[in-house]
Amino acid sequence: MTTAIRRVAPTPDTTGTGRFPQGFTWGTATAAYQIEGAASVEGRTPSIWDTYSHTPGRVRNGDTGDVATDHYHRWREDVAIMADLGVSAYRFSLSWPRVQPTGRGPAAQKGLDFYRALTDALLENGIEPVVTLYHWDLPQELEDAGGWPERVTSDHFADYAALAARALGDRVKTWTTLNEPWCSAFLGYGSGVHAPGRTDPVAALRAAHHLNLGHGKAVQALRAELPSSARASITLNIHHVRPLTESADDVDAARRIDALANRVFTGPILEGHYPQDLLDDTAHLTDWSFLRNGDTSTIHQPLDFLGVNYYTPTLVSAATNEAGHHSDGHGVSDHSPWPGADQVNFHRPAGSTTAMGWAVDPSGLYDLLLRLKADHPAMPLMITENGAAFDDYVNPEGEVTDPERIAYLHGHLSAVRQAIAAGVDVRGYFLWSLLDNFEWGYGYSKRFGAVYVDYPTGKRIPKASARWYADVARTGRLPEGKNDDR
Repeated sequence: MTTAIRRVAPTPDTTGTGRFPQGFTWGTATAAYQIEGAASVEGRTPSIWDTYSHTPGRVRNGDTGDVATDHYHRWREDVAIMADLGVSAYRFSLSWPRVQPTGRGPAAQKGLDFYRALTDALLENGIEPVVTLYHWDLPQELEDAGGWPERVTSDHFADYAALAARALGDRVKTWTTLNEPWCSAFLGYGSGVHAPGRTDPVAALRAAHHLNLGHGKAVQALRAELPSSARASITLNIHHVRPLTESADDVDAARRIDALANRVFTGPILEGHYPQDLLDDTAHLTDWSFLRNGDTSTIHQPLDFLGVNYYTPTLVSAATNEAGHHSDGHGVSDHSPWPGADQVNFHRPAGSTTAMGWAVDPSGLYDLLLRLKADHPAMPLMITENGAAFDDYVNPEGEVTDPERIAYLHGHLSAVRQAIAAGVDVRGYFLWSLLDNFEWGYGYSKRFGAVYVDYPTGKRIPKASARWYADVARTGRLPEGKNDDR
């Protein structure tokens, strides 16, 4: 079944100049808990990430998001930086416990006022606000009631979506329901390396379903509150899964991971059903009785585009020992985030890596975009996150030069451009991230930002990559160079 599309695509480049299409969106992105700070001011209550980060041993160096980059107090400065860089859009998330402290009931008006002021400033500077409703910061009170494994959380999420739409719908035209629900479900409730830190494979599968259900209900709520011109989407961290060899066992290992990483979401969201092989692979864990009649119809709502987050490919093989190992780049845990895929090993691809240990491989993004076009030809795409962490530092001249990040961005943007030339409908690109920030379980040890943040003082220093990206956004084309091909 095709999904309704209501937006006119940019005009593809046919001049041979290598330019991106007219109307292509150039943006940058952040998440509330990673940058805002102000964790207990003006009515905000704890989220699961507040609780998790304050639990000893959970986050590197005991770091928390209590202050983060203090964006809550320095947002004017951050908007000015974006305006100076010339980006046309800013993707940010609302803090659910800042907007609705208990996860249900009335809004906190001061929280809404913060986002109203932020969106007004963005619009005044010609920057489109792109709002994500949920980037992993479930109000702790809802987790105490069971969290995403409980069906009622999807209803609370829909109510929150309606509340946000009523408050900001006159300013915000583009909405994303969930960011990377795979992380919320399988890292949060499976391996426990993300908040809330639970390690129950069945709870992870239940959470995945109720996140899907919450997405569908939230899209319905947004459509009911917003004008017909508004756009609704979801952002998925689609894994580009490759088998280590072409053996039948390795190919089957890739199939299993693809089902758990990707099709558990794209199946019901884009096609209206869960893939049968996923249900079969996990049947020894659960009978999926939490999937009720009518759920997939609710989940399968018309979208205006699909957000795609990509950083690195995933390389897997069949396990050669009794059980697979799960060093898959998402943190170290004795518990797997892959229920039903215990006989799978993960491998680090050859070649250069980022500070996260992730392989630098733009070809994975190109192949992923072509796969999405083949599987869902009517669905426009947005690259809603792409970027890299490196060990950045301020030199004696007070500058931050980051040639590795520039090379990373050049290679991946070249892959996007070539995918567009191959007929993939990619509408925009959001650089992750605007600022160095709290990097979840890694605390402040990893720097993804185009803008360097000196954490003790909060000082912002645009890196060389920020200026490079600003030039690309301004001209709509990549500079020629050795990284021009994927």
